[in-house]
Amino acid sequence: MPHIEEIQPDQAVGATKREYDKALRRAGRIWNIVSIMSQNGETMRDSMRFYGTIMFGDSPLSRAQREMIAVVTSQANGCVY
Repeated sequence: MPHIEEIQPDQAVGATKREYDKALRRAGRIWNIVSIMSQNGETMRDSMRFYGTIMFGDSPLSRAQREMIAVVTSQANGCVY
């Protein structure tokens, strides 16, 4: 399995630090899905913005329906949600 080097929160600078700080405020921790993008803070920022739009933006789907889609997708991909 490939290994991706992650930047630790105490080593983060610039956009990566800003996104780590947001993650800590939002969730009280930095989840793996966030830290895996730590080599490119701009990518992390854009990915989290995209996630926010999908999960919280205007949509004909309810929040519960969106969460169910995420769970089923994760299960199909063999990922822990």
